[in-house]
Amino acid sequence: MGEIGKFIRGNGLQKKDFRDSGVGCIHYGQIYTHYGTSATKTKSFVSPELAKKLLQIETGDIVMACTGENVEDIGKAVAWLGKDNIVTGGHSVVYKHNQNAKYISYFMQTNLFFKQKKKYAYGAKVIDIKTDDLAKIQIPVPPLELQEKIVSILDRFETLVNDLTEGLPAEIAASRERYEYFRNRLLSFKPSTEKI
Repeated sequence: MGEIGKFIRGNGLQKKDFRDSGVGCIHYGQIYTHYGTSATKTKSFVSPELAKKLLQIETGDIVMACTGENVEDIGKAVAWLGKDNIVTGGHSVVYKHNQNAKYISYFMQTNLFFKQKKKYAYGAKVIDIKTDDLAKIQIPVPPLELQEKIVSILDRFETLVNDLTEGLPAEIAASRERYEYFRNRLLSFKPSTEKI
């Protein structure tokens, strides 16, 4: 990954710094508790003064947690697709690259990525990973057009599985309606004039 982009570690953001408004921010703990593959809005904000001191995230950057309580949490990533620049702080890494951001974010959810990051994770109670080690992780890099097709397919699957209105719940509701329709048709009999 180091050949196609650059990892930059953040510093200085704590939950006590959160404000109701201001500059959007992503805290490392929110990456594995709140965000999915990508985001266009932030859950939290910091003051403009503090934002100037924090690591900047631009549209298309990947934000990942590099510290966590277990190996599963480290390396969790979200592609920032919002229009405005936002910030992040300590225990986060920003990956700046020229690839499809969602493609990279999806890759960071794969077993291939997990097996590689696991080799570099260290610590006991708190697990961490270094930016130099993240740069060693191998990633398949097809042409951008193919990355976009892959993302399109994965987006549809993600919607199917996760979206409450379009995904599995909607499909289950539609199946239930079909079942009820056929049940009612099959079990509706006209009154017979014949005697049994």
